[in-house]
Amino acid sequence: MLVYSMGVSVDGFINDREGGFAWTAPDEEQFLLHNALVGALGTYLCGRRLYETMLPWETDPSMRSNEIQTAFADIWCALPKVVFSRTLTSVEGNARLATGSVEQEVAAALDATSKDVSIGGATLAAQAIELGLVDELQMFRNPVIVGGGTPHLPPVTDDVPLVLRETTTFGSGIVYERYRRATGEPAQP
Repeated sequence: MLVYSMGVSVDGFINDREGGFAWTAPDEEQFLLHNALVGALGTYLCGRRLYETMLPWETDPSMRSNEIQTAFADIWCALPKVVFSRTLTSVEGNARLATGSVEQEVAAALDATSKDVSIGGATLAAQAIELGLVDELQMFRNPVIVGGGTPHLPPVTDDVPLVLRETTTFGSGIVYERYRRATGEPAQP
């Protein structure tokens, strides 16, 4: 299954008008869920900007400031990553540059693991959504309106029916929402 998981503002952006996203930083409670979600993945496909944002988890020892963050860093370092970029010539850590199209790389990643595969970065995920490849959306909806920035979801030409599978409200007010693409089966709690 291909999963798209991102932090998002109430008004639907992954960053603000200046590109900032400090408001998406997870607290300890959310880190526990992130550790479980990322730990269950077989591969992570990401765009260049997300790869560069997440690279410190593989290279900067200060990211291991407590037990939960150390656990996340260990999980992230072990996870194979495929980076889509037109400008990078090399990548670090447990990553490789994509050589195929989004459709080809998604198919190869899904074929290579029995686990879910995640795709991140709004631009890259938009391509996968437009191709009908994304099976599940996971949103960490932050209680903030930013009024502009990078949209979480692309405009679509046809409706994409979803089934709500799970919600969790954190003490911080952030709401985790998990939606599966509707396939005719009834909703499950």
